[in-house]
Amino acid sequence: MHTTLKTRTAGSGPSLVLLHGWGVNSGVWQPIAAQLEQHFSVTYVDLPGFGENSQAIPEPYNLANLAASVANVLPENSVLAGWSLGGLVAQQIALHEPTKVQRLVLIATSPKFQKSHDWPGIEPTILQAFSQQLVKNLSKTIERFLAIQAMGSDSAKADIKKIKSSIEASPQADIAALTAGLTILEQADLRAELASLSMPVHWMLGRLDSLVPAKLNDYVQQRLPPSHSVTVFPHASHAPFISHTEHFMADFMTTVKESTLK
Repeated sequence: MHTTLKTRTAGSGPSLVLLHGWGVNSGVWQPIAAQLEQHFSVTYVDLPGFGENSQAIPEPYNLANLAASVANVLPENSVLAGWSLGGLVAQQIALHEPTKVQRLVLIATSPKFQKSHDWPGIEPTILQAFSQQLVKNLSKTIERFLAIQAMGSDSAKADIKKIKSSIEASPQADIAALTAGLTILEQADLRAELASLSMPVHWMLGRLDSLVPAKLNDYVQQRLPPSHSVTVFPHASHAPFISHTEHFMADFMTTVKESTLK
């Protein structure tokens, strides 16, 4: 069953909803919040078990219940943007509550995170190691995960510092949600359903991303309908909106705002 979530909305314009990734909270959007709020009515959602919703844990904690909880607070006809795990939740919502999603923006995310013989992704041993380490040292594990997210970026140390300072104002994530979130990243596979999405979808990928390989671009171009578009940021890793804010915002505004306001 889903759970009731707290949200925060700021700005004016068409509705835009932002979903953060694993181990962080909606504070991660702080570097681009002011710019987005000039053009959109932005709703910030902490996923169940994270940030202001750290006590809101659906049972069982799975992708379907995460998506149902978030869909429950989505304004109708929203642009839905999800980063990393949040992008997986956004895909699930678009598949099962399509009338709520006018356009989907998928940032450094994938329909399937774990690597397999036919798919580029995260080595299974990495996700398993994080699951084991969480129990021993929560804050150190999240710090290591942030370091992996920034790998390859020219501004890796600054990126990690920016993410940490952005999320520290909110309550720490619930460890049960963190553990279950890793299980979702290990097991989820939405590839078979993606082609059925009815709304326009824009993917934003980092060429240096070690968690969501830029090879995903080939899959989107070759296997998904023309309603899917892709931008690959040549020098970005897993958090292009932090490491390359200017390029990210230019692309976001070109592909999302103009089409939304037509």
